[in-house]
Amino acid sequence: MSNSKVNLVTGGAGFLGSHLVECLIKNNEEVICIDNLFTGDKRNIEKWKNNPKFEFIRHDITEPIFLEVGKIWHLACPASPVHYQHNPIKTAKTSFLGTYNMLGLAKRLKAKILFTSTSEVYGDPEVHPQPESYRGNVNTIGIRSCYDEGKRIAETLCFDYKRLHNLDVKVARIFNTYGPRMVPNDGRVISNFICQALSNKELTIYGKGDQTRSFCYVNDLIEGLIKLMNSDLSGPVNLGNPEELRIIDVANIIQKKVPNSAKISFKELPQDDPLQRKPIIKLAEEKLNWRPKTTLSEGLDKTIEYFQQLIN
Repeated sequence: MSNSKVNLVTGGAGFLGSHLVECLIKNNEEVICIDNLFTGDKRNIEKWKNNPKFEFIRHDITEPIFLEVGKIWHLACPASPVHYQHNPIKTAKTSFLGTYNMLGLAKRLKAKILFTSTSEVYGDPEVHPQPESYRGNVNTIGIRSCYDEGKRIAETLCFDYKRLHNLDVKVARIFNTYGPRMVPNDGRVISNFICQALSNKELTIYGKGDQTRSFCYVNDLIEGLIKLMNSDLSGPVNLGNPEELRIIDVANIIQKKVPNSAKISFKELPQDDPLQRKPIIKLAEEKLNWRPKTTLSEGLDKTIEYFQQLIN
């Protein structure tokens, strides 16, 4: 592999990472995927194991790694509450030490680095919808803080490396994303509802279901990441779908799409669960010529089909 052209994807066996790997390989690029397989799954990358342009290394990014690459796509971190609250100290270490290690590698190699941050940096927002200039309303000591604050300090590191070492850094703030290869038990709204519907269990809504989210189909999101990496923009830049939906409406849509699926049940809202979430994507539209194309209905059909095959 010629070093300057190699892509390093951290978290490459995960939901987003494996879709990115797939896109890069389809573009005939060389990829090294590293993942500790905490939430990643080898089945997501199985199809490329004999591809000469692909290499998998099982590695935890809280430990340094020395490779020769030209671009670093830093996606590694548990991203759903079930997983990031499982071991919150480990989650914080992954965001801080993992990003520190990847920035150190990028500095040594003079490589481009793209860091996937999250809309969670906005916390439970008091500004709606959220522009990149909004600094957020985050609880530093709550049960979600390991993830929210972990991503915030990682953003800080990225821009300090940019200022001090003139590093070519890109930061994407990703809003709710869904699609094939989501982890069934990750507690996210769409995977939860689809798995419950297919198993004929009650669809669980936390709170009254009037909290909102904006759901972006995975292929659209990956296109946004690739456009950001290939641009002159450092960001942070919001990547997400600006169509805002109430959770109860999403449940009703999935109920209609999965025949004979069960009723809806309501449970108490978890601590610090944001009530509203909607990106302003003007920056991505103007600077990257990007906006999501896939409708919720199309995206849900593909996601339901994936989970049907997985569950059966």
